[in-house]
Amino acid sequence: MFKKENQRYNLISYTNEEEMTLKEVLLDKLNFSVRSLSKMKREKSVLVNGVYKKPSLKVYSGDLIEVKIYEEKANFEPQDLNFQIIYDDFDIIMVNKPPFMVVHPTKSHYDKTIANGISYYIDNQKENVKIRFVNRLDMNTSGLVIVAKNAYAHHTLSTAMSENKVEKKYITVVDGIIKENEGTIDEPIYRPTEDSIKRIIDERGQSSVTHYKVIERLENATVLEVSLETGRTHQIRVHMAHIGHGIIGDELYGYVDEELINRQALHAYKLEFEQPRTKEKLKFKADIPEDMKELISKLR
Repeated sequence: MFKKENQRYNLISYTNEEEMTLKEVLLDKLNFSVRSLSKMKREKSVLVNGVYKKPSLKVYSGDLIEVKIYEEKANFEPQDLNFQIIYDDFDIIMVNKPPFMVVHPTKSHYDKTIANGISYYIDNQKENVKIRFVNRLDMNTSGLVIVAKNAYAHHTLSTAMSENKVEKKYITVVDGIIKENEGTIDEPIYRPTEDSIKRIIDERGQSSVTHYKVIERLENATVLEVSLETGRTHQIRVHMAHIGHGIIGDELYGYVDEELINRQALHAYKLEFEQPRTKEKLKFKADIPEDMKELISKLR
């Protein structure tokens, strides 16, 4: 059992509920990997009732198990980028990513990324956090991004993502009028060459499932709420183009008119998942940004 008030970003505190070995608690109850266990043994970072204990030994109901987390701080230049932090606890930071900002530094975008802004934020919080992204968004897509503060949170949430236990919803504006009120696109997405940016629909690709629901029909455009069962690169963009309704502003797959909007009209607006330790249901929403509001107004 996790008591919320005892948790820290660098300390996992768990009250044991049944007799078993410490190793079983760490692997089965706390979902640590065998590799993590080896590191804990080397660092002697697991305490039972305040005292180091070998993983092979038994623990009992009511024992307090504490795992200290030792990690090197992320090596990103801290930059004050003034983006919105929606939520912050001992495991995660929830960011509302603005459009035109890269999540992680690359050769072509080496600074002014979400990672740089988070480094600045955690410096001010006086936390020694190694930044790990649970989900990523394309540079020109706006919306919710989850940052894990420790390996435990990252592993737990990444597993939840792969098991489709994280509800992800987007708002997008696509070209043309979609007549059906809702639908599902179940088509495999494939990367034709290793250096290809563009993805295609191809039977050699990975299984990809996108659900959509009409929110509003505009003048030769449709506002959709989109939810994902899978999380492939460019999934929504590829699938909408495949059914003949490319995202407005999408230079790679969609319909471009810079007088309407100068990026793809795609926003990750809703995320729901369980807090990694307490299993409390967390729900987040981020309103669509001004450029998408203006686009919708222009097309009404």
